[in-house]
Amino acid sequence: MDINPFKLDIDELIHEFSDRKSTTLVDMKRIWLSRKLSFIYEGRPKNNEAFFMQSLYAHSIGHMLSKDSFSQRLGGFYCLYCLYETQPFKPPFRIYLSLGELQSLKRLVVEAKEQDILVVPALVKKMLDKHTFLFGFVDINESSVNDRLNAINNLQNTRMQVACKTLLTNTRIERFLHMDLGMELDQKVLKKMSTEYSAAKELAIKEAEKTVDIENIKHIKENKKLIGDVVEEMAESWNAQKEVFYEQTGINRTGNEGENQVMLEGEFDKCFNENGQDIDEDMDEEEFEHLFG
Repeated sequence: MDINPFKLDIDELIHEFSDRKSTTLVDMKRIWLSRKLSFIYEGRPKNNEAFFMQSLYAHSIGHMLSKDSFSQRLGGFYCLYCLYETQPFKPPFRIYLSLGELQSLKRLVVEAKEQDILVVPALVKKMLDKHTFLFGFVDINESSVNDRLNAINNLQNTRMQVACKTLLTNTRIERFLHMDLGMELDQKVLKKMSTEYSAAKELAIKEAEKTVDIENIKHIKENKKLIGDVVEEMAESWNAQKEVFYEQTGINRTGNEGENQVMLEGEFDKCFNENGQDIDEDMDEEEFEHLFG
């Protein structure tokens, strides 16, 4: 799908905002409404909606990172906020932001505070509190939108793996996951015993029929599945279900899957917050002031 017409709408919006040397969110909303930018979603694709939204986000972020006027950078940020708030998707698509872009956003907040434009830090805090952002390492100038989408998917998969690992560590669930059901039930011994028992039963009935009427007990020697065979099938089914679980969750048999990426996420948080605070957590005013200077 050709995204260029949508990008052109964003360009014209931000250029008008910048040409007027506007700095407030009220100004952006006024221009947004006059241009009926909310209709930008009417022509959205029926599939690959994530690509569409991340393309719009990335284009707005490009303006936010611009080395042109302060008003243009503000326009890029306000446009990004409006795109997120007006999107028709439920749940909303979160905004992918790289480490470099996050640092640029921090500088924008500092500059806005110096010029007494307090709506900017307030909006950033609101967006952080609402978990608007997905943080990663792929910069806008170094990647295509597909790269950014891949980074988002990898990040979400890693978080799922970490959640599963946290859930399973040192729990009975972990023991069951690593349990060999066949060994737990002494499958080989049980199968040997059941086979011997079946043979002995059949021999006993065969000997008994020489001297007594065995009509009422003939059903006992009819071919039935041995308990050893039943347990063997249960163990095979158990192992198959475990393999499916491993594939669906990404958790491996040693429990170490995803540790490297978790470490990277930790380093990313530290780059943003010298105290290593999780940026997805809600922040009070004092913490926010410390974070953005």
